[in-house]
Amino acid sequence: MSFHLTQGTFSYLPPLTDEEIRLQVEYALNNDWPVSVEFTDDPHPRNVYWEMWGMPMFDQKDPASILYEVNECRRAYPNYYIRVNAYDRSYGRQTTAISFIVNRPHYDPGFGLIRQEVADRQIRYTIHSYAADQPHGERFQE
Repeated sequence: MSFHLTQGTFSYLPPLTDEEIRLQVEYALNNDWPVSVEFTDDPHPRNVYWEMWGMPMFDQKDPASILYEVNECRRAYPNYYIRVNAYDRSYGRQTTAISFIVNRPHYDPGFGLIRQEVADRQIRYTIHSYAADQPHGERFQE
C-alpha cells in the first residue's frame, strides 16, 4: 500500500528538495515570519502539538542556517515526520502563515477509519493511526 500523509502546504506535491525548502524558508523570512522546526511519530491530523526542534528562530534571517537545523533534525529523527512552520505575528497572536512537511518515514502503515454506532442511530467516525499501536520510537520500523 502506498500512503502519503497530506497535512500542511504542499502536501499533495512530491517531497520538496533542500533547495525548494530553502526557497520557502527564504520567502517566510522575507515576509518577516519567524520559523520553527517540529517533529513527531504521531501524525494524527488532530495532533497539532509536535515536538520542537530547539527554540523557534525568531531572530534568524539566514535560510541556510534554518536548513541546517532541518537537516540536523533529519539526522536525529530519520523515521519521524518533520515540518517547518512560519508564523505571521502581524495579527498580534501566534498565527501559522505556512507549514509544510520536510521529512517522512520510509514506511508508514497509514490510518484506519473506525465506525461507531451511538444513541439515536447516530454514527461517529474516528481516524486511527496504525503506527500509534507501537510505542514511541518504534512506530515506523519496517
